[in-house]
Amino acid sequence: MSRTLPPVDVVLVGGGWTDSVIGKELADNGQRVVVLERGEPRWTSPDYQSPQVHDELKYTRRHHMHQDTALETYTFRNNESQVALPMRRWQFAFPGNHLGGGGMHWSGAYYRYDVNEFRLRSHYAGRYGAKIWEPDVTAQDWPLSYDDLEPHYDRFDYLIGASGQAGNIKGELQPGGSPFDAPRSRPYPNPPMKVPFAAGLFGEAAAALGYHPYVQPSALCTRPYVNTEGLQMNPCVYCGFCSNFGCEHYAKASPQVCVLPAAMKLKTFELRTRAHALRVELTADRKRATGVTYVDAAGEELFQPAELVFLCSFAINNVRLMLLSGIGQPYDPRAGSGTVGRNYTHQTTAQVNLFFDQSIRVNPFMGAGAVAVTMDDFNADNFDHGPLGFVGGGYIQIQVVGGAPIGFRPTPANIPLWGSEWKAAVARWYNHAMPIQITGACMPVRGGYVDLDPTYTDAWGQKLLRITFDFADNDIRQSHFLTAKAAEIGRRMRVVQIVEPLPRNKPYTSTGYQTTHLTGGAAMSADPRSGATNRYGQCWDVPNVFVAGSALFPQNSAFNPTGTIGALAYWTVDAVKRDYLRSPGPLVRA
Repeated sequence: MSRTLPPVDVVLVGGGWTDSVIGKELADNGQRVVVLERGEPRWTSPDYQSPQVHDELKYTRRHHMHQDTALETYTFRNNESQVALPMRRWQFAFPGNHLGGGGMHWSGAYYRYDVNEFRLRSHYAGRYGAKIWEPDVTAQDWPLSYDDLEPHYDRFDYLIGASGQAGNIKGELQPGGSPFDAPRSRPYPNPPMKVPFAAGLFGEAAAALGYHPYVQPSALCTRPYVNTEGLQMNPCVYCGFCSNFGCEHYAKASPQVCVLPAAMKLKTFELRTRAHALRVELTADRKRATGVTYVDAAGEELFQPAELVFLCSFAINNVRLMLLSGIGQPYDPRAGSGTVGRNYTHQTTAQVNLFFDQSIRVNPFMGAGAVAVTMDDFNADNFDHGPLGFVGGGYIQIQVVGGAPIGFRPTPANIPLWGSEWKAAVARWYNHAMPIQITGACMPVRGGYVDLDPTYTDAWGQKLLRITFDFADNDIRQSHFLTAKAAEIGRRMRVVQIVEPLPRNKPYTSTGYQTTHLTGGAAMSADPRSGATNRYGQCWDVPNVFVAGSALFPQNSAFNPTGTIGALAYWTVDAVKRDYLRSPGPLVRA
């Protein structure tokens, strides 16, 4: 039996970007806000300071900042004919744990979505005809537009101190930026990052072939900056400890750097760590939430009553909590009915390994999580898809993350995987190799979804989330096309000796890392038949429950999702303050 706590106005589940933004905004508005974070209260100082933070084994290999698979994991299968098995260590993605979530251990690559991403299905059908869509692909238009989100993108840009060169300001193309950029209302708050040597070689070759390379936008500050919450950020020092690490320098944007210190000063904002949410409690008719039941650090089960509930945890963890709580109708792929769990996607990544003459030293250790030269010539619908037989695209880049010695051991394909020859090859190629990376879109299919596993449970006796997924044939054709283009650039680069294209093929596997950009399961939709939430992330079936994050995405773009996640958080909380609090109920008529 749980113990009931005094009621509050708002309870938020999760301790990352979305709950920090939404919680701070509502607390500023006078609502009594409680944030439930299941992990530990880790802060930039003292928890992520040198020398202890410079530990690849601890953070990247032993997943010190990631969800503990001994307590809670996912099961995986490619299709319904297989038996799903638990992931016992993270390989396919790195779900965040502890305060800040993925917003603390992310790399910081920072993008806005293309204008046409928000009208994906109708745009491609209008330009190429409806037959370009494969019958089992369930991609759909968003129930909002880029123009709806642009002011909120802008607000998040200036919150996190984004660095970059705008390519399009109010419809006018800008030198040095991408000519394919969606229009922005003003420049980035900070200039772009410096260009590492290998990324510069990529840019030279891409430009020589007539493409449009540019410096990747990032959430790593490039100069001293005071953000819109009055919080100080410092310039990146290119130490290489970004991806899967906390930033000791206050340079990489995170909730702990950009929002939470300001929120914690408010008397109406309360953060509770080591608080593991079990379920959202509903009324008998299942049309209204009454609060959240959680387990604290002592193992006591507590019920936090609230008028309004926000699910702000990692993407598909939000979907799991909906399923455990009985919010909405679970998706049934055979009948095509239900919406909760539908349209799950990952991303379609590939690479081209490059091995240089010894006269070229790429210095892979001199980098940062988001420092790259990239190009969008084959992203979104920036090229003619008509003769190609697929929709979507991807960005192609060289990104110099940091060259950590356990993870970065490039050797050509003909080298053994162990032994003296392998050791010699690692020494030969470490400073003379670099991959071209391809990050592609991923289309949802009828048979790709998440639901509750019928067999496996977590440490609290609750059913694990089961992932059923394989790539659409569309995505494999996309990957082979993009990889061929990347290989063409690689062959044009200076003194390259070996070029090894590695396109993505079926089956999708959970045993190799791609990205941590999981999307879908609680997709936004124009009506309750095609998604679990409306255009504000409000659950169609339980209107005082809102979902935040990439679970809302109807499909996955090639672009990294954090910029869109942040913009949606501001979009949602503005609607709640403007409309919902004045008249609680559905913000969109079903």
